[in-house]
Amino acid sequence: MSERTKIKDIARVAGVSTATVSRALSDSSLVTERTREKVREAATRLNYRLNVRARNLRIQKSMAVLLVVRNMSNPFYLEIFKGVEEVARAAGFVLLMGNTEDDHDREVEYFDMLRDGQADGMILMTGNMPADHEIVRDASGMTPIVVALEAIENSNLAHVQIDNCAAAKQAVHHLADLGHKRIAHICGPLPEILSRLRLEGYRKAMAEAGLDIPANYEPVGNYSIQSGCECARALFDDVNPPTALFVANDEMAFGAIGELRRRGLRVPEDVSVVGFDDLFISQSYSPPLTTISQPRVEIGRTAMTMLLDIINARLSSPVVTEMQTSLIVRESTGAADQR
Repeated sequence: MSERTKIKDIARVAGVSTATVSRALSDSSLVTERTREKVREAATRLNYRLNVRARNLRIQKSMAVLLVVRNMSNPFYLEIFKGVEEVARAAGFVLLMGNTEDDHDREVEYFDMLRDGQADGMILMTGNMPADHEIVRDASGMTPIVVALEAIENSNLAHVQIDNCAAAKQAVHHLADLGHKRIAHICGPLPEILSRLRLEGYRKAMAEAGLDIPANYEPVGNYSIQSGCECARALFDDVNPPTALFVANDEMAFGAIGELRRRGLRVPEDVSVVGFDDLFISQSYSPPLTTISQPRVEIGRTAMTMLLDIINARLSSPVVTEMQTSLIVRESTGAADQR
């Protein structure tokens, strides 16, 4: 059976014209989302497999998108990948994963792939971009890049983000409400914007609670378990150790808890700990970790949907979408010891 015959069958099942089927399968902006979904459902029922090579030559697209992250080993990205891939596959795109390891040369390579047409768009999750790259400087139209959960100042790019400052304040207020007065913050890498915003939220919450911040209470990590361990070691080697920690991500929180255990300190009886991200292992960690939860699958879906809108010229200007976070209270936080 020819591809044209199959398209006729899809048109019959979906109740639309063959031209509409062709447009829908190419994710054309001329077709509504409701119609695209009807066509996809009909194509699935008929086990239709698109001739990708022929279509790509016809529409002059690679039908591939890049998801670029700073460290692929971080489990934080897994659920975001799921959400991105779900929407990408439904639109007929292949998802490519890029791992920068915070290496500028690697970042440039991925932007080169986008410039050279090896990918039609990019979801950027590193917080870095080669500002002098020609695809970044191109002012001829909207750059097919969506920045997800990072923040890039003065970039004029579409963003999917959370309110990091407000989420950090919520975490610290939770500890203050439990009676903790000596609350330290293990920061993410500075001067990155996300780390600065979470630090800002920590400082604002401490001020609102009328609590002082000793000079050594803001050690800086790099989001790794090892750096969480090292920051906790510095805090608890001091003569005035905290009774509670707000940590900029869950992995550093795990490292901090490991260091506390090595010192014979109990969580939460001796020290309460709050993380940030709600990794899938956080609920089964010992003790289960109190943390800020981000809707990562939905963030992935939203970022990919936004990227498709840019690729298919359905957006006239960059947009910023803010997703909601929530504090998940588990067993790693408890009332301060008032003795």
